[in-house]
Amino acid sequence: MMRVLRMRILFLTPQLPYPPHQGTSIRNYNLIKNLAMRHEVYLLSFVHSIDELARAAPLRECCREIEVVLAPRRSTRQRFFSFFLSPKPDIALRLSSKEFETRLAAALQRKRFDVLQVEGIEMGPYLEQGARIREQGGKPLIVFDDHNAEYILQRRAFETDVRYILRWVGAFYSLVQWRKLGHYEAALCRLADRVIAVSEADRWALQRLVPGLEVAVVPNGVDTEFYNDQFPMTNDQSRFGHWDLVIGHYPLVFTGKMDFRPNVDAVLWFYRQVLPLIRREIPDVHFYVVGRSPHRRILRLGEDPAVTVTGYVDDVRPYIAGAKVYVVPLRIGGGTRLKVLEAMAMGKAIVSTSLGCEGFQLKSGRELIIADKPERFALEVIGLLRDAPLRERLGRAARRFVKEHYDWRFIVPRLEQVYTHAGL
Repeated sequence: MMRVLRMRILFLTPQLPYPPHQGTSIRNYNLIKNLAMRHEVYLLSFVHSIDELARAAPLRECCREIEVVLAPRRSTRQRFFSFFLSPKPDIALRLSSKEFETRLAAALQRKRFDVLQVEGIEMGPYLEQGARIREQGGKPLIVFDDHNAEYILQRRAFETDVRYILRWVGAFYSLVQWRKLGHYEAALCRLADRVIAVSEADRWALQRLVPGLEVAVVPNGVDTEFYNDQFPMTNDQSRFGHWDLVIGHYPLVFTGKMDFRPNVDAVLWFYRQVLPLIRREIPDVHFYVVGRSPHRRILRLGEDPAVTVTGYVDDVRPYIAGAKVYVVPLRIGGGTRLKVLEAMAMGKAIVSTSLGCEGFQLKSGRELIIADKPERFALEVIGLLRDAPLRERLGRAARRFVKEHYDWRFIVPRLEQVYTHAGL
């Protein structure tokens, strides 16, 4: 392996990447953690409260310096007017902060960084700022880590919502955002020195926006030691809350941030279109929706005795470990889903839509099962619930696949290659 020279890297993140409990923070924390073994890593991040930094000791151990800025709050009135008057998409205005601009300018003046790594399109304004500052001195290299091809996510949301009259307001919002994002995402890609996508599908999507754009794929990964198929089962309610209720059921599990629109759509579709078909054959099935900030439409599902909505949990592993089948009924989204990698690393049998496992080189029937229609999805779940040897075979293959291809220890060197390709 080629030796990589030690670099000084400044990460800009939309939220403090600790604890690593959701997609953005999981990716950011693991990139920082693994890069810090060979490089000097600095972090400038938004937080929702200053107390967050005090609880992030493992992150502080990785970084030479961490600076934080309180995330701004936008009123409904501000969002309404910007929706109609601003050429920029909503996500580009979400974290607009003069204080962050000042801190970034000071950091770039105080230290000579080799790399400025901008994490996600929310941080687009600071990519633009970095590009303006960089014009004066030639460094740092600006790397744009585009976690999703965002314009694709909004296009898919529009195409899903427009089918239902009651969701036409959401469809209109997504249509407008889709158009704005196409222009904004392309502009950011042109400004950056290097663009990173998390999957081949996203790479192609970005190249459709900017023909000839060079895009490196640095996929999402998983800590295969933390998420493993030997996780101990327990009934200790003091640790795991609802966990003792799982025993004795046929548990189906979905995990994710439950105010995130694609996750809300996935759970509602599964509950309304798929779960009734499963319950006809297996009445004792139970659906666990695990994740923080559940939307009110998700909370209402908890009134059904066959559904548990946990809200925030300290550790999702006991729920994944206890699942007979892990379900990924996503119909909206882009990028790749860390939840899929976590469930695979824990050796679970998975039924997913095509979009839910998009971006991974998986084969239906080998590492998981893919089904897109409600009837087929239900049939595959029923089949797995009744076939323990098949669940075990799929789980072993899934675990083997992520260990060989998606452990963070193998992924971060690909990011270093993006830097060294620039001659650093």
